Amino acid sequence: MFIIEISSIMLISITSLLTMLGFILSKKSLADREKSSPFECGFDPKSSSRMPFSLRFFLITIILVILEVEIALILPMVMILNMSNMLIGLITSFTFLMILLIGLYHEWNQGMLNWTE
Repeated sequence: MFIIEISSIMLISITSLLTMLGFILSKKSLADREKSSPFECGFDPKSSSRMPFSLRFFLITIILVILEVEIALILPMVMILNMSNMLIGLITSFTFLMILLIGLYHEWNQGMLNWTE
């Protein structure tokens, strides 16, 4: 028990030290209007230098990230089914898949799966 406490204290100390060191040694720059504006030969820019961000692209990205997490959770279920009680494994798998299907139905109802808009 004593070893765990010492290890925890050392871990917190090292983490705090590295955080402070990174904060102290980091490059500090003052945001100036001229420095943060786009460069066009010394003239004011004709249009906005920033392109508008597509919310549809963001939603597609979130859906794909959720899909990858689902796959990472489904793949080990096959191994668990072989090692555990079959009834409990099937109930767990069925519950998980039902939650995923309810989420898919909700996305479909909200129109998030209409790519052509």
